Amino acid sequence: MSDEQLGLRERKKRDTRLALSDAALELAFARGLGNITRDDIAARAGVSVRTFNNYFTGKHEALVYRQVERVRRSLAILRGRPADEPLWTSIRAAIVEPLEADGAGLAPPRPEQLAVIRELLDAPETRVALSKGVFDDWVEAIAERTGTDPVRDMYPRLVAGVLGAVYQATTETYVHANPPVLITTLLRQAINDVAAGLPAPTTD
Repeated sequence: MSDEQLGLRERKKRDTRLALSDAALELAFARGLGNITRDDIAARAGVSVRTFNNYFTGKHEALVYRQVERVRRSLAILRGRPADEPLWTSIRAAIVEPLEADGAGLAPPRPEQLAVIRELLDAPETRVALSKGVFDDWVEAIAERTGTDPVRDMYPRLVAGVLGAVYQATTETYVHANPPVLITTLLRQAINDVAAGLPAPTTD
């Protein structure tokens, strides 16, 4: 198989995964997380259940794939940022750009969508699907960026750990916000605060 054929095949696989993930999210928002099955998702995406099973182990993995794919894009963006750019400026761009490219920064979610997202994030299956290899991938990318060793040096692990805390804090704020807010707004705010040394909030 030629490189071109291999590239086309991989793009088709990625497109199928994205179609299944989008179908799962659409159904979850329309029916509720507990009212969808892999059969429903496959039918919505126009593929067989066997095809679904070739790509995902269950509906939770399908539901979070879009976010997992964004993380991969974030890592690629981080590696491509200017070498002399401040680290957290590069990280902020790497995290926000894929979300904005997918339209996540255009409008806040509706309350009924937030209810589904809260239920999804509370599920143990979701946490497992989201965490697969993500921390180590960020450690490696940050080590490359900073000229440190991903195994022997603490720094890339500290940064990746802080980034994980940023994701958790912004996600929990996002799903409980009333009125709803943009996830990109929260991410920018959180990363800016980290870059500034987490100054204590001021009160009037």
